[in-house]
Amino acid sequence: MATSLTKDSAGSGTEKTFFGHPRGLATLFMTEMWERFSFYGMKALLPLYLVAPGGMNMNAATATAIFSIYMAMVYLLAMPGGWFADRLWGPRKTITIAALVIMAGHVTLALPGQAMFFLGLVLVAIGSGLLKANISTMVGHLYDGPDDPRRDGGFTLFYIGINLGAFIAPLAIGTVGEKVNWHLGFALAAVGMGLGLVQFLLGGRHLSERSAVVPKPVEKPELMGLLRKAMLWVIAAVVFYGVTVATGVYTLNWATVPIALLGLVIPITVLARIKRDKELSRVEQSRMTAYIWFFVAAAVFWMIFDQGASTVALFGKNSTDTSILGFDFPVSWYQSVNPVLIMALAPVFAWLWLALNRSGKEPSTVVKFASGLVLIGASFFVFLMPLTMAADGEKVGAYWMVAIYFMHTVGELCVSPVGLSVTTKMAPQKYASQMLGVWFLAVTAGDCTTSLLSTAGVDLNKTGVVGMEATLAVIAGLAVYMYRNKVKTLMGDVN
Repeated sequence: MATSLTKDSAGSGTEKTFFGHPRGLATLFMTEMWERFSFYGMKALLPLYLVAPGGMNMNAATATAIFSIYMAMVYLLAMPGGWFADRLWGPRKTITIAALVIMAGHVTLALPGQAMFFLGLVLVAIGSGLLKANISTMVGHLYDGPDDPRRDGGFTLFYIGINLGAFIAPLAIGTVGEKVNWHLGFALAAVGMGLGLVQFLLGGRHLSERSAVVPKPVEKPELMGLLRKAMLWVIAAVVFYGVTVATGVYTLNWATVPIALLGLVIPITVLARIKRDKELSRVEQSRMTAYIWFFVAAAVFWMIFDQGASTVALFGKNSTDTSILGFDFPVSWYQSVNPVLIMALAPVFAWLWLALNRSGKEPSTVVKFASGLVLIGASFFVFLMPLTMAADGEKVGAYWMVAIYFMHTVGELCVSPVGLSVTTKMAPQKYASQMLGVWFLAVTAGDCTTSLLSTAGVDLNKTGVVGMEATLAVIAGLAVYMYRNKVKTLMGDVN
Protein backbone atom coordinates (compact mmCIF):
# COMPACT_ATOMS: atom_id res chain seq x y z
CA MET A 1 0.00 0.00 0.00
CA ALA A 2 2.71 2.44 1.01
CA THR A 3 5.11 1.29 -1.71
CA SER A 4 3.15 3.04 -4.41
CA LEU A 5 3.62 6.29 -2.58
CA THR A 6 7.37 6.01 -2.34
CA LYS A 7 10.01 7.15 -4.77
CA ASP A 8 13.75 6.91 -5.14
CA SER A 9 15.73 9.68 -3.56
CA ALA A 10 18.25 11.54 -5.67
CA GLY A 11 20.82 9.27 -7.16
CA SER A 12 20.53 5.72 -8.41
CA GLY A 13 20.69 2.84 -5.98
CA THR A 14 19.73 4.91 -2.99
CA GLU A 15 17.10 3.80 -0.52
CA LYS A 16 13.49 4.52 -1.43
CA THR A 17 11.81 7.37 0.39
CA PHE A 18 8.33 8.77 0.88
CA PHE A 19 8.47 12.13 -0.93
CA GLY A 20 12.02 12.56 0.36
CA HIS A 21 11.20 11.35 3.87
CA PRO A 22 11.95 8.00 5.58
CA ARG A 23 9.79 5.16 4.22
CA GLY A 24 8.43 4.60 7.69
CA LEU A 25 6.48 7.83 7.25
CA ALA A 26 4.42 6.14 4.50
CA THR A 27 3.51 3.38 6.96
CA LEU A 28 2.47 5.85 9.66
CA PHE A 29 0.74 8.12 7.12
CA MET A 30 -1.48 5.28 5.88
CA THR A 31 -2.05 3.84 9.36
CA GLU A 32 -3.20 7.20 10.70
CA MET A 33 -5.25 7.91 7.57
CA TRP A 34 -7.24 4.71 8.04
CA GLU A 35 -7.53 5.20 11.80
CA ARG A 36 -8.89 8.71 11.21
CA PHE A 37 -11.20 7.22 8.56
CA SER A 38 -12.71 4.96 11.20
CA PHE A 39 -12.76 7.66 13.92
CA TYR A 40 -14.27 10.47 11.84
CA GLY A 41 -16.73 8.12 10.18
CA MET A 42 -17.90 7.18 13.64
CA LYS A 43 -17.95 10.85 14.67
CA ALA A 44 -20.16 11.78 11.70
CA LEU A 45 -22.53 8.86 12.19
CA LEU A 46 -22.86 8.76 15.99
CA PRO A 47 -25.11 11.80 16.73
CA LEU A 48 -27.39 10.95 13.80
CA TYR A 49 -27.68 7.31 14.92
CA LEU A 50 -28.47 8.35 18.48
CA VAL A 51 -31.53 10.40 17.41
CA ALA A 52 -32.69 8.23 14.48
CA PRO A 53 -35.96 6.26 14.92
CA GLY A 54 -34.13 3.30 13.40
CA GLY A 55 -31.19 3.88 15.73
CA MET A 56 -31.29 4.68 19.45
CA ASN A 57 -34.26 7.08 19.06
CA MET A 58 -33.00 9.48 21.76
CA ASN A 59 -33.80 13.16 22.11
CA ALA A 60 -31.21 15.71 20.96
CA ALA A 61 -30.11 16.62 24.50
CA THR A 62 -29.31 13.01 25.45
CA ALA A 63 -27.60 12.40 22.12
CA THR A 64 -25.41 15.49 22.56
CA ALA A 65 -24.53 14.48 26.13
CA ILE A 66 -23.45 10.98 25.06
CA PHE A 67 -21.55 12.23 22.00
CA SER A 68 -19.71 14.84 24.09
CA ILE A 69 -18.78 12.26 26.73
CA TYR A 70 -17.44 9.95 24.03
CA MET A 71 -15.28 12.70 22.52
CA ALA A 72 -14.07 13.78 25.96
CA MET A 73 -13.01 10.24 26.88
CA VAL A 74 -10.99 9.81 23.67
CA TYR A 75 -8.84 12.80 24.64
CA LEU A 76 -8.78 12.00 28.36
CA LEU A 77 -7.51 8.48 27.65
CA ALA A 78 -4.61 9.86 25.60
CA MET A 79 -2.74 10.40 28.90
CA PRO A 80 -2.88 6.76 30.08
CA GLY A 81 -2.20 5.81 26.44
CA GLY A 82 1.13 7.59 26.71
CA TRP A 83 1.81 5.89 30.05
CA PHE A 84 1.26 2.41 28.59
CA ALA A 85 3.75 3.15 25.81
CA ASP A 86 6.35 4.75 28.09
CA ARG A 87 6.16 2.24 30.93
CA LEU A 88 4.70 -1.05 29.69
CA TRP A 89 4.55 -1.87 25.98
CA GLY A 90 6.46 0.72 23.93
CA PRO A 91 4.79 2.82 21.18
CA ARG A 92 4.76 0.14 18.45
CA LYS A 93 3.10 -2.58 20.54
CA THR A 94 0.70 -0.05 22.06
CA ILE A 95 -0.51 1.03 18.61
CA THR A 96 -1.02 -2.59 17.52
CA ILE A 97 -3.13 -3.27 20.62
CA ALA A 98 -4.97 0.03 20.16
CA ALA A 99 -5.91 -0.84 16.56
CA LEU A 100 -7.25 -4.23 17.65
CA VAL A 101 -9.32 -2.62 20.42
CA ILE A 102 -10.73 -0.01 17.99
CA MET A 103 -11.65 -2.75 15.51
CA ALA A 104 -13.34 -4.74 18.27
CA GLY A 105 -15.26 -1.62 19.26
CA HIS A 106 -16.57 -0.96 15.76
CA VAL A 107 -17.50 -4.62 15.29
CA THR A 108 -19.39 -4.49 18.60
CA LEU A 109 -21.20 -1.33 17.45
CA ALA A 110 -22.23 -3.23 14.33
CA LEU A 111 -24.13 -5.72 16.51
CA PRO A 112 -27.72 -4.97 17.59
CA GLY A 113 -28.63 -4.13 21.17
CA GLN A 114 -28.11 -1.20 23.53
CA ALA A 115 -25.55 -3.06 25.66
CA MET A 116 -23.45 -3.80 22.57
CA PHE A 117 -23.68 -0.17 21.52
CA PHE A 118 -22.30 1.25 24.76
CA LEU A 119 -19.65 -1.47 25.04
CA GLY A 120 -18.55 -0.60 21.50
CA LEU A 121 -18.30 3.11 22.37
CA VAL A 122 -16.11 2.30 25.38
CA LEU A 123 -13.79 0.10 23.31
CA VAL A 124 -13.40 2.68 20.53
CA ALA A 125 -12.67 5.43 23.08
CA ILE A 126 -10.04 3.27 24.85
CA GLY A 127 -8.37 2.25 21.59
CA SER A 128 -8.37 5.80 20.21
CA GLY A 129 -6.80 7.09 23.44
CA LEU A 130 -4.08 4.45 23.30
CA LEU A 131 -3.27 5.27 19.68
CA LYS A 132 -3.58 9.05 19.72
CA ALA A 133 -0.70 9.73 22.08
CA ASN A 134 1.78 7.42 20.40
CA ILE A 135 1.65 7.50 16.62
CA SER A 136 2.90 11.12 16.50
CA THR A 137 5.77 10.07 18.77
CA MET A 138 6.69 7.38 16.24
CA VAL A 139 6.77 9.98 13.46
CA GLY A 140 9.34 11.89 15.50
CA HIS A 141 11.41 8.71 15.91
CA LEU A 142 11.99 8.58 12.14
CA TYR A 143 14.17 11.71 12.20
CA ASP A 144 17.59 12.54 13.60
CA GLY A 145 16.45 14.67 16.51
CA PRO A 146 14.49 17.95 16.59
CA ASP A 147 17.03 19.71 14.33
CA ASP A 148 16.53 17.35 11.37
CA PRO A 149 15.50 19.73 8.52
CA ARG A 150 12.98 17.17 7.22
CA ARG A 151 11.10 16.94 10.51
CA ASP A 152 8.54 19.75 10.06
CA GLY A 153 7.81 18.62 6.50
CA GLY A 154 7.29 15.07 7.75
CA PHE A 155 4.72 16.16 10.29
CA THR A 156 3.01 18.24 7.58
CA LEU A 157 2.64 15.16 5.38
CA PHE A 158 1.41 13.19 8.37
CA TYR A 159 -1.17 15.93 9.07
CA ILE A 160 -2.41 15.60 5.48
CA GLY A 161 -2.97 11.89 6.11
CA ILE A 162 -5.08 12.72 9.16
CA ASN A 163 -7.30 15.11 7.22
CA LEU A 164 -7.50 12.91 4.13
CA GLY A 165 -8.96 10.12 6.25
CA ALA A 166 -11.26 12.58 8.01
CA PHE A 167 -12.48 13.92 4.64
CA ILE A 168 -13.24 10.55 3.07
CA ALA A 169 -14.85 9.01 6.17
CA PRO A 170 -18.21 10.88 6.25
CA LEU A 171 -18.59 10.42 2.48
CA ALA A 172 -18.18 6.64 2.74
CA ILE A 173 -19.20 5.60 6.25
CA GLY A 174 -21.85 8.32 6.54
CA THR A 175 -23.48 7.33 3.24
CA VAL A 176 -23.55 3.63 4.09
CA GLY A 177 -24.83 4.27 7.62
CA GLU A 178 -27.56 6.74 6.66
CA LYS A 179 -28.68 5.30 3.33
CA VAL A 180 -28.11 1.55 3.74
CA ASN A 181 -27.82 0.41 7.36
CA TRP A 182 -26.50 2.06 10.53
CA HIS A 183 -24.70 -1.05 11.74
CA LEU A 184 -23.15 -1.65 8.34
CA GLY A 185 -21.69 1.87 8.60
CA PHE A 186 -20.06 0.98 11.91
CA ALA A 187 -18.77 -2.25 10.35
CA LEU A 188 -17.20 -0.22 7.52
CA ALA A 189 -15.34 1.79 10.17
CA ALA A 190 -13.94 -1.51 11.49
CA VAL A 191 -12.76 -2.37 7.96
CA GLY A 192 -10.97 0.98 7.76
CA MET A 193 -9.13 0.37 11.01
CA GLY A 194 -8.32 -3.16 9.84
CA LEU A 195 -6.68 -1.77 6.70
CA GLY A 196 -4.68 0.61 8.88
CA LEU A 197 -3.50 -2.26 11.09
CA VAL A 198 -2.48 -4.37 8.09
CA GLN A 199 -0.52 -1.39 6.74
CA PHE A 200 1.15 -0.89 10.11
CA LEU A 201 2.19 -4.54 10.46
CA LEU A 202 3.42 -4.91 6.85
CA GLY A 203 5.39 -1.67 6.97
CA GLY A 204 6.78 -2.22 10.45
CA ARG A 205 10.25 -3.01 9.10
CA HIS A 206 10.57 0.60 7.94
CA LEU A 207 9.89 2.08 11.38
CA SER A 208 12.55 3.23 13.81
CA GLU A 209 13.85 0.66 16.28
CA ARG A 210 13.23 3.25 19.01
CA SER A 211 9.50 2.75 18.55
CA ALA A 212 9.75 -0.80 19.89
CA VAL A 213 11.61 0.29 23.04
CA VAL A 214 9.90 0.85 26.39
CA PRO A 215 11.55 4.12 27.51
CA LYS A 216 11.06 3.68 31.25
CA PRO A 217 9.84 0.15 32.09
CA VAL A 218 7.57 -0.05 35.11
CA GLU A 219 8.94 -2.08 38.01
CA LYS A 220 6.91 -5.13 39.02
CA PRO A 221 6.06 -3.89 42.56
CA GLU A 222 4.77 -0.59 41.11
CA LEU A 223 2.76 -2.43 38.45
CA MET A 224 1.19 -4.76 41.00
CA GLY A 225 0.27 -1.79 43.18
CA LEU A 226 -1.39 -0.05 40.24
CA LEU A 227 -3.29 -3.22 39.33
CA ARG A 228 -4.57 -3.58 42.90
CA LYS A 229 -5.80 0.03 42.91
CA ALA A 230 -7.44 -0.44 39.51
CA MET A 231 -9.20 -3.60 40.69
CA LEU A 232 -10.51 -1.82 43.78
CA TRP A 233 -11.99 0.95 41.62
CA VAL A 234 -13.53 -1.61 39.24
CA ILE A 235 -15.05 -3.57 42.14
CA ALA A 236 -16.41 -0.36 43.70
CA ALA A 237 -17.98 0.66 40.38
CA VAL A 238 -19.51 -2.80 39.81
CA VAL A 239 -20.99 -2.85 43.33
CA PHE A 240 -22.30 0.72 43.08
CA TYR A 241 -23.93 0.32 39.68
CA GLY A 242 -25.13 -3.18 40.57
CA VAL A 243 -27.05 -1.68 43.51
CA THR A 244 -28.54 1.13 41.38
CA VAL A 245 -29.72 -1.37 38.77
CA ALA A 246 -31.05 -3.83 41.35
CA THR A 247 -33.02 -1.11 43.13
CA GLY A 248 -34.44 0.21 39.87
CA VAL A 249 -33.07 3.75 40.26
CA TYR A 250 -30.48 3.50 37.48
CA THR A 251 -30.81 5.86 34.52
CA LEU A 252 -28.31 6.86 31.85
CA ASN A 253 -27.48 9.98 33.88
CA TRP A 254 -25.91 7.76 36.54
CA ALA A 255 -23.20 7.00 33.98
CA THR A 256 -22.88 10.26 32.00
CA VAL A 257 -22.85 12.74 34.90
CA PRO A 258 -20.03 11.12 36.96
CA ILE A 259 -17.90 10.72 33.82
CA ALA A 260 -18.50 14.35 32.82
CA LEU A 261 -17.63 15.58 36.31
CA LEU A 262 -14.50 13.42 36.24
CA GLY A 263 -13.60 15.04 32.92
CA LEU A 264 -13.61 18.43 34.66
CA VAL A 265 -11.97 17.38 37.92
CA ILE A 266 -9.03 15.56 36.32
CA PRO A 267 -7.77 18.52 34.20
CA ILE A 268 -8.05 20.85 37.20
CA THR A 269 -6.23 18.35 39.42
CA VAL A 270 -3.45 17.74 36.89
CA LEU A 271 -2.82 21.45 36.33
CA ALA A 272 -2.92 22.17 40.08
CA ARG A 273 -0.46 19.34 40.78
CA ILE A 274 2.02 20.65 38.21
CA LYS A 275 1.58 24.26 39.35
CA ARG A 276 2.20 23.36 43.02
CA ASP A 277 5.30 21.27 42.29
CA LYS A 278 8.07 22.88 44.34
CA GLU A 279 10.74 21.34 42.11
CA LEU A 280 9.82 23.72 39.28
CA SER A 281 12.03 26.74 38.79
CA ARG A 282 10.64 30.28 39.07
CA VAL A 283 10.66 30.57 35.28
CA GLU A 284 8.76 27.28 34.90
CA GLN A 285 6.22 28.37 37.52
CA SER A 286 5.67 31.62 35.65
CA ARG A 287 5.19 29.78 32.37
CA MET A 288 2.66 27.42 33.96
CA THR A 289 0.66 30.42 35.18
CA ALA A 290 0.60 31.72 31.62
CA TYR A 291 -0.27 28.26 30.31
CA ILE A 292 -3.42 28.15 32.44
CA TRP A 293 -4.69 31.14 30.44
CA PHE A 294 -4.20 29.19 27.22
CA PHE A 295 -5.74 26.05 28.70
CA VAL A 296 -8.95 27.76 29.83
CA ALA A 297 -9.23 29.59 26.50
CA ALA A 298 -8.76 26.30 24.64
CA ALA A 299 -11.46 24.58 26.75
CA VAL A 300 -13.94 27.32 25.78
CA PHE A 301 -12.89 26.99 22.13
CA TRP A 302 -13.29 23.19 21.99
CA MET A 303 -16.61 23.33 23.85
CA ILE A 304 -18.08 25.19 20.86
CA PHE A 305 -15.94 23.64 18.11
CA ASP A 306 -16.94 20.04 18.89
CA GLN A 307 -20.60 21.01 18.80
CA GLY A 308 -20.07 21.23 15.05
CA ALA A 309 -20.56 17.46 15.01
CA SER A 310 -23.46 17.43 17.49
CA THR A 311 -25.52 20.61 18.01
CA VAL A 312 -24.83 22.06 14.54
CA ALA A 313 -25.01 18.65 12.82
CA LEU A 314 -28.40 17.87 14.38
CA PHE A 315 -29.65 21.27 13.24
CA GLY A 316 -28.39 20.37 9.77
CA LYS A 317 -30.34 17.11 9.91
CA ASN A 318 -33.62 18.73 10.90
CA SER A 319 -33.53 22.19 9.35
CA THR A 320 -31.27 22.40 6.28
CA ASP A 321 -31.94 21.62 2.65
CA THR A 322 -29.51 18.82 1.84
CA SER A 323 -30.01 19.15 -1.88
CA ILE A 324 -27.68 20.81 -4.38
CA LEU A 325 -28.59 20.96 -8.10
CA GLY A 326 -31.12 18.19 -7.58
CA PHE A 327 -28.61 15.92 -5.79
CA ASP A 328 -29.66 14.97 -2.28
CA PHE A 329 -26.66 14.26 -0.05
CA PRO A 330 -26.51 12.62 3.40
CA VAL A 331 -26.33 14.96 6.40
CA SER A 332 -23.12 13.29 7.56
CA TRP A 333 -21.33 14.80 4.53
CA TYR A 334 -21.25 18.13 6.34
CA GLN A 335 -18.49 16.63 8.52
CA SER A 336 -16.19 16.50 5.47
CA VAL A 337 -16.21 20.29 5.17
CA ASN A 338 -13.76 20.93 8.01
CA PRO A 339 -11.00 18.50 6.92
CA VAL A 340 -11.11 19.60 3.28
CA LEU A 341 -10.87 23.23 4.38
CA ILE A 342 -7.98 22.33 6.70
CA MET A 343 -6.08 20.80 3.77
CA ALA A 344 -6.79 23.86 1.64
CA LEU A 345 -6.11 26.54 4.24
CA ALA A 346 -3.28 25.09 6.38
CA PRO A 347 -0.60 25.82 3.71
CA VAL A 348 -2.04 29.33 3.32
CA PHE A 349 -1.78 29.98 7.05
CA ALA A 350 1.76 28.53 7.18
CA TRP A 351 2.77 30.91 4.36
CA LEU A 352 0.94 33.83 5.99
CA TRP A 353 2.64 33.43 9.39
CA LEU A 354 6.04 33.13 7.68
CA ALA A 355 5.43 36.21 5.50
CA LEU A 356 4.29 38.26 8.50
CA ASN A 357 7.29 37.03 10.49
CA ARG A 358 9.69 38.21 7.80
CA SER A 359 8.15 41.68 7.90
CA GLY A 360 8.12 41.70 11.72
CA LYS A 361 4.30 41.70 11.87
CA GLU A 362 3.48 38.10 12.85
CA PRO A 363 0.87 38.07 15.66
CA SER A 364 2.06 36.68 18.97
CA THR A 365 0.79 33.33 20.26
CA VAL A 366 -1.57 35.18 22.62
CA VAL A 367 -3.09 37.22 19.77
CA LYS A 368 -3.54 34.10 17.62
CA PHE A 369 -5.34 32.41 20.49
CA ALA A 370 -7.55 35.44 21.07
CA SER A 371 -8.39 35.53 17.35
CA GLY A 372 -9.39 31.85 17.39
CA LEU A 373 -11.73 32.41 20.32
CA VAL A 374 -13.37 35.45 18.72
CA LEU A 375 -13.82 33.49 15.47
CA ILE A 376 -15.42 30.48 17.15
CA GLY A 377 -17.74 32.87 19.01
CA ALA A 378 -18.56 34.70 15.77
CA SER A 379 -19.43 31.35 14.13
CA PHE A 380 -22.20 30.87 16.69
CA PHE A 381 -23.42 34.42 16.12
CA VAL A 382 -23.71 33.39 12.45
CA PHE A 383 -25.48 30.19 13.63
CA LEU A 384 -28.17 32.39 15.20
CA MET A 385 -29.35 33.50 11.74
CA PRO A 386 -30.32 30.08 10.31
CA LEU A 387 -31.68 29.08 13.73
CA THR A 388 -34.02 32.08 13.64
CA MET A 389 -34.97 31.51 10.00
CA ALA A 390 -35.80 27.84 10.67
CA ALA A 391 -37.87 28.57 13.80
CA ASP A 392 -41.13 28.22 11.85
CA GLY A 393 -40.11 24.92 10.29
CA GLU A 394 -38.64 26.37 7.10
CA LYS A 395 -35.50 24.66 5.78
CA VAL A 396 -32.46 26.87 5.25
CA GLY A 397 -29.72 26.56 2.65
CA ALA A 398 -26.70 24.30 3.10
CA TYR A 399 -24.41 27.30 2.66
CA TRP A 400 -25.19 28.34 6.27
CA MET A 401 -23.60 25.12 7.50
CA VAL A 402 -20.58 25.63 5.24
CA ALA A 403 -20.18 29.20 6.55
CA ILE A 404 -20.21 27.99 10.18
CA TYR A 405 -17.69 25.22 9.47
CA PHE A 406 -15.49 27.64 7.54
CA MET A 407 -15.27 29.91 10.59
CA HIS A 408 -14.63 26.88 12.82
CA THR A 409 -11.75 25.86 10.56
CA VAL A 410 -10.09 29.29 10.50
CA GLY A 411 -10.44 29.44 14.29
CA GLU A 412 -8.95 25.95 14.59
CA LEU A 413 -5.92 26.98 12.55
CA CYS A 414 -5.36 29.87 14.97
CA VAL A 415 -5.69 27.69 18.08
CA SER A 416 -4.85 24.01 17.50
CA PRO A 417 -1.35 24.05 15.90
CA VAL A 418 -0.40 27.11 17.96
CA GLY A 419 -1.59 25.41 21.14
CA LEU A 420 0.41 22.26 20.41
CA SER A 421 3.50 24.37 19.72
CA VAL A 422 3.21 26.55 22.82
CA THR A 423 2.57 23.46 24.97
CA THR A 424 5.90 21.93 23.96
CA LYS A 425 7.70 25.28 24.41
CA MET A 426 6.27 26.06 27.86
CA ALA A 427 6.39 22.55 29.32
CA PRO A 428 8.47 22.25 32.51
CA GLN A 429 11.40 19.91 31.97
CA LYS A 430 10.03 17.47 34.55
CA TYR A 431 6.73 17.15 32.68
CA ALA A 432 7.99 17.45 29.10
CA SER A 433 6.60 14.07 28.00
CA GLN A 434 3.24 14.60 29.71
CA MET A 435 2.29 18.10 28.58
CA LEU A 436 0.75 17.12 25.22
CA GLY A 437 -1.60 14.90 27.22
CA VAL A 438 -2.38 17.93 29.39
CA TRP A 439 -3.19 19.93 26.22
CA PHE A 440 -5.70 17.24 25.16
CA LEU A 441 -7.38 17.62 28.55
CA ALA A 442 -8.61 21.04 27.39
CA VAL A 443 -10.74 19.20 24.82
CA THR A 444 -11.98 16.88 27.57
CA ALA A 445 -12.97 19.83 29.77
CA GLY A 446 -14.80 21.57 26.94
CA ASP A 447 -16.74 18.49 25.86
CA CYS A 448 -17.63 17.54 29.43
CA THR A 449 -19.07 21.03 29.96
CA THR A 450 -21.27 20.51 26.89
CA SER A 451 -22.37 17.10 28.21
CA LEU A 452 -23.32 18.50 31.62
CA LEU A 453 -25.31 21.33 30.03
CA SER A 454 -27.22 18.84 27.87
CA THR A 455 -27.83 16.49 30.79
CA ALA A 456 -29.17 19.42 32.82
CA GLY A 457 -31.81 19.95 30.15
CA VAL A 458 -30.26 22.96 28.40
CA ASP A 459 -31.41 22.98 24.77
CA LEU A 460 -28.21 23.83 22.90
CA ASN A 461 -30.15 24.50 19.71
CA LYS A 462 -32.06 27.43 21.21
CA THR A 463 -31.09 30.91 20.08
CA GLY A 464 -30.63 32.16 23.65
CA VAL A 465 -28.16 29.40 24.54
CA VAL A 466 -26.27 29.69 21.23
CA GLY A 467 -26.04 33.47 21.71
CA MET A 468 -24.77 32.99 25.28
CA GLU A 469 -22.04 30.57 24.14
CA ALA A 470 -21.05 32.93 21.33
CA THR A 471 -20.82 35.84 23.76
CA LEU A 472 -18.76 33.77 26.23
CA ALA A 473 -16.21 32.88 23.53
CA VAL A 474 -15.91 36.44 22.25
CA ILE A 475 -15.54 37.85 25.79
CA ALA A 476 -12.89 35.19 26.54
CA GLY A 477 -11.04 36.13 23.36
CA LEU A 478 -11.16 39.82 24.17
CA ALA A 479 -10.00 39.12 27.75
CA VAL A 480 -7.00 37.15 26.47
CA TYR A 481 -6.21 39.99 24.07
CA MET A 482 -6.57 42.71 26.75
CA TYR A 483 -4.22 40.87 29.11
CA ARG A 484 -1.82 39.81 26.35
CA ASN A 485 1.09 41.83 27.76
CA LYS A 486 0.68 40.26 31.19
CA VAL A 487 0.52 36.77 29.68
CA LYS A 488 3.55 37.46 27.45
CA THR A 489 5.49 38.62 30.53
CA LEU A 490 4.61 35.39 32.34
CA MET A 491 5.74 33.40 29.28
CA GLY A 492 9.23 34.87 29.52
CA ASP A 493 11.31 34.22 26.42
CA VAL A 494 8.70 31.94 24.81
CA ASN A 495 7.11 33.63 21.77
